[in-house]
Amino acid sequence: MRSLVLTAIGDDRPGLVEALSTTISNAGGNWLESSMAQLAGKFAGILRVTVPEAAADGLIAALEHMDALKVTVTRASDVAPAASPRRLHLTLVGQDRVGIVREVSQVLARHAVNVEELNTLTSSAAMSGETMFHAKASLQGGADLDAAALQADLEALSNDLIVDITLDEVLSI
Repeated sequence: MRSLVLTAIGDDRPGLVEALSTTISNAGGNWLESSMAQLAGKFAGILRVTVPEAAADGLIAALEHMDALKVTVTRASDVAPAASPRRLHLTLVGQDRVGIVREVSQVLARHAVNVEELNTLTSSAAMSGETMFHAKASLQGGADLDAAALQADLEALSNDLIVDITLDEVLSI
């Protein structure tokens, strides 16, 4: 089996997921995991599928020639990534401003923390109507991660950005 990672984007309308899933199924592919959203009137998705090795090239060609979606295909590594011993969850809420994601991601990079998943959105504050920025992230760090130093750097950043940042370690059961 060949593992593929697909990114898809197109004008949002009903039937896009059906067209994508039919193309994958017709090639004998199996839809494993995905994340999809509507952003500014566009459908955007990323997904991982497996397909029999003999059918991979045919599926790739069919996906790249879809009318309603621009699909980019990347052949995934067959080697599973090493499991990270430290998992963290980050939440951030504060007034929106240019550079907020850059500043938080710089702190994470300095501590060699990998962003596994990041979801962001903006909303209007209830009382003031100001634009609020919300972020939730699943993070991975190495066994040598100094979580207290990371927390201190994030707290210093939260004072500069005027945001609430919460960092919690996810304990394995």
